[in-house]
Amino acid sequence: MPKEIINISLANPRGFCAGVERAILIVEKTLEKYGAPVYVHHEVVHNKFIIKELNKKGVIFVDDLKEIPKLSHVIFSAHGVSKSVKKQSEDLNLISIDATCPLVTKVHREVNKLSDDEYTIIMIGHKGHPEVDGTMGQIEKNSPKSKIYLVENINDVNKLKIPEKNKLSYVSQTTLSIDDTKKIIDALKEKYPSIIGPKSDDICYATQNRQEAVKKMLNKHDLIFVIGSKNSSNSNRLLEIVKDKKIDAILLDDMSQFQTKWLNNKKNIGITAGASAPEIIVKKLIKEIKKNKSVSISEIEGIKENIIFKLPKI
Repeated sequence: MPKEIINISLANPRGFCAGVERAILIVEKTLEKYGAPVYVHHEVVHNKFIIKELNKKGVIFVDDLKEIPKLSHVIFSAHGVSKSVKKQSEDLNLISIDATCPLVTKVHREVNKLSDDEYTIIMIGHKGHPEVDGTMGQIEKNSPKSKIYLVENINDVNKLKIPEKNKLSYVSQTTLSIDDTKKIIDALKEKYPSIIGPKSDDICYATQNRQEAVKKMLNKHDLIFVIGSKNSSNSNRLLEIVKDKKIDAILLDDMSQFQTKWLNNKKNIGITAGASAPEIIVKKLIKEIKKNKSVSISEIEGIKENIIFKLPKI
């Protein structure tokens, strides 16, 4: 009996962005130059496959800098860190290498300039995410110049009680949903008509491009796989876009999670990948599907990405 045919469409762009490629390359070049172990503050990028592979090479991921021996090299993750983490690194005599994505660094600069100009800042983002912690940590607690508040949704905007006399501005996490963030910004502007924002959108080009690419798949597929880890903000936003349209969607971290039953009664499958997810998982998924089905594969045209970020001195 012939295998059932499944049509697979691949989103473009998908997978690694320039910031993630840069961060991983920084870790690999640090290993190459100084040898193992190399320490990284938090996960360098939010992808379990990448973390496991780097672990095998001698990379140790820590949440507390005190776990690192003095005079060791420590890499700050692509998500960025607060000023207090950088100071702690100096106090502990660690040799720091900054793998913060340049687009996150841009937001840090915005926050610091706004603080110097004595603005009250509203950050749009997810509580507890390392990027949010790092960005909000650009403003020291009890700063006499400015304060920073976090909002995750419109309800949080409604709860804000900021004096009308304050100069106000907003910034956002770089990996948010474009549509959801716009709604929050509109709510902020309605509540605080004088509020200002960045000249260009804080949400990074890769996040925007991947969200636009997955939108092209909607209403054309029975099932869409999003390759990415549970703690990856941009991967979860892709998943939400699909689920909001009542289309079956699965967030797949690695192939150990794969279940053949997911393919039952599916004729058209879409595959995308978050900005921190490697292409190798996409290939492994296709290989697994081919074991059970005859497959037709097509690439969906999308924006070509050619951005490259320079490496720091290592």
